[in-house]
Parts: sequence; structure tokens; C-alpha cells
Amino acid sequence: MKMSRLLYALMSVCALTPIVAQAEILAMVNYESKPNQTPRREGIAIIDVDPESKNFGTILNDIPLPPDRVAHHIFYNKDASKAYVTALGNGPLHVINMKHLPYTLKQIDVPDCQVGEDLAFSEDNKTWYLTCMGSSNVIVGDAQTDTQTKVIAANGKDTFIRYPHGIGLNEEIDRMIVTSTVRPSDLGDAGETVTVIEPSSGKVLSTHKLSDKPSPSGSSPVEAVFLPHAKPAMAYINTMFGGAMWTATWNETSKDFSFQQVFDFSSIQQGVPLEIYFNDKHDRLYVTTANPGALNIFDISGDLKSTPKLLKTIPTAGGAHHVVTSPDEHYAIVQNSFLNLPAMDDGSITVIDLVKQEKVASIDVLKNQGFKPNCIILLPKWHHDDAH
Repeated sequence: MKMSRLLYALMSVCALTPIVAQAEILAMVNYESKPNQTPRREGIAIIDVDPESKNFGTILNDIPLPPDRVAHHIFYNKDASKAYVTALGNGPLHVINMKHLPYTLKQIDVPDCQVGEDLAFSEDNKTWYLTCMGSSNVIVGDAQTDTQTKVIAANGKDTFIRYPHGIGLNEEIDRMIVTSTVRPSDLGDAGETVTVIEPSSGKVLSTHKLSDKPSPSGSSPVEAVFLPHAKPAMAYINTMFGGAMWTATWNETSKDFSFQQVFDFSSIQQGVPLEIYFNDKHDRLYVTTANPGALNIFDISGDLKSTPKLLKTIPTAGGAHHVVTSPDEHYAIVQNSFLNLPAMDDGSITVIDLVKQEKVASIDVLKNQGFKPNCIILLPKWHHDDAH
């Protein structure tokens, strides 16, 4: 009887061993050559980012892209059946069918868009909204057929969309917040406002300045992200050149937002705050700063009207930009490169242990080849971000 139990135990261990050995977390990372490097090269690399995997830091697949795309951001639709790639160069929007191998990009015709930036999707997965920084408008598209259906553009004394970049959508209150960032050709003529739009009608409702300095302040609001399920509705907004984080809090009675600065990154000797992410419980806020590169962890577990509490700043590398977290939220993986800009173009990918709150590894496989990663997103099997 004892021998049978021992044999059963050994068989159980052997059965589990291959599962442990095959641990992996796969990410899509789009990359490009350095400026003026010839021949120019772009692609999307599938990389194992699990530090516990035997293939950690290895490129498992490499999807070449045309060298004139300048592929920028990657977004999933609501069921992660499709990945959308925005581009700063030729062809502002492309789509990948994530249920079909090998992955290939299909260009979407958006004739009124130049310099595609960010995307937001309706909860029913039927509509997408694309910010176009070069043509200063927002394109509305049918997410089933991937065709342009409407153009939201406004120019006037009080309400306008200029160099739109970030976009936050909250259908519960029928509002969308779009940031006015910078002229894409040279990062000049920086904006200082966000525009509020009624997505159901496409009507531009109001414009709000996010800076306490005299105009033109050039604060350059860059990302606007709603905290999922917040009551009242609330969005966090970073001002890239203003170096600050703001909140937009919904007023149910007056049907508008109150805007307030809640953190100044210069107080911790950081600049160029970029991306905004949340953990699954929505009680932690992650913000990247590109110069110097860092991941900042904030506690937002209390009253939403209170100021986010900075828990930890973890240095990464120059150009800290997009972030993904492992499904168990043990690790945060940070892509370090922002528009190939000097001092913000390290090219590495930093792995952070969120339990120990420290950097534990660096993925340099792209950096060592002279490439710069522009975005990182986990493949659908591991993806769990409900805010973007």
C-alpha cells in the first residue's frame, strides 16, 4: 500500500513538471530602427516576458512591417479578437485578426485621418473611436466591418479639437474626453486643453484648460483614462510637458466634469508623465514617466476625491512608456522608448516584481539589435486590462 502511494505521488509530480517547464507569458512588441538608420526596419516581435520561463527574453516570432508605417500603439477590441495598430506614418490604422495564424496586418481605410494615435471601443464592441493627431479630428468607425462612419471635428472660439492624442470613453455617462497634445511633425505648438464630447451624437460640448500657468502654457495633456466602475465617474489625465496628473470628476447633477491637479511629478524630480494603468482591483494606479524612466505606483483605494498617494517610484530606463502586468499581477513589464527621442530611447524592457516593488530583470533583445520598442501588449491569453 505504501509503495502504491509513493508511486502515485511520483507520477503526480512528473505530470506537473512539463506544465511548470512550459510557463510563459507572451507579449506583442512593435519596434523600429533608430532615426536615420539604414536600411530602416519595423516589425512586431512576439517575446516571452515571463522571468520564470526558460524562454524568457526570447523573440519567438517576428512579423515584418513596411518600413514607412511608424507603427505606434496597439489596442485590443473588447473581446481581444482583433488587435488594432495605429501608425504615425503611411496608413494610420491597421487590424490583426488574433484568431488566425500567422498574424497579418490589414490596412483600414480612414481617408480623413493623419497620424493615428489612440483608440477607444464601445462596450458592445460595435464602434471604435480613433484620435488623429495630424488631422485634428476623431474618426468613428464600425468595429464589425472596420469602416469609417463619422468624423468628429470642431473648430471654434470655445470648443475645438487640436492635435488629439489621448481618448477616454465612458458610455455610462455618454461622455468622451480627448486631449490636445502637440503638433506631430515637431512636437511643437503644445496644447493645454481637453475636449469633452458626447459620443452618442458626436457633439463637442466643452473645452477645459489643464494648467495653472498663463496661456499658452504648453502643458500638453497626453493620456485620459477612466477608472473602471468608479462612482462618480472619474478619469485620470497626464500633462506631458506640464509634468502633472489631473482628475476629471463627473458631476451627476450638472452633467459636467470638475478638473483638479492631484500630483506634480517635478516634486520627485521626474518629467514627461505618459501612460496610465490600473490593477485588477482598481485600487492601484500605475503611471510611467519618460525622463528619467520610471514606474510610479499610487494608492487610490480610498475616497476618490482624495489625492492619490505615491507608494513607490521604481527606476526603469529612459523613455518608460507602456506597461503590462502578468495575469497574477506579480510582475509589471515596462517598455522603455518614447518616440526615439534623446535620453528617452533606451530600447530595453524592464521587468518589475510588484510584490517586492523592485526591478528584477531587463529584456535587451531588441536594444542589442539597435531597435526601439514603441508599445507592448500581452497576447489575448494573458491580457487582462479593462481600462483601455
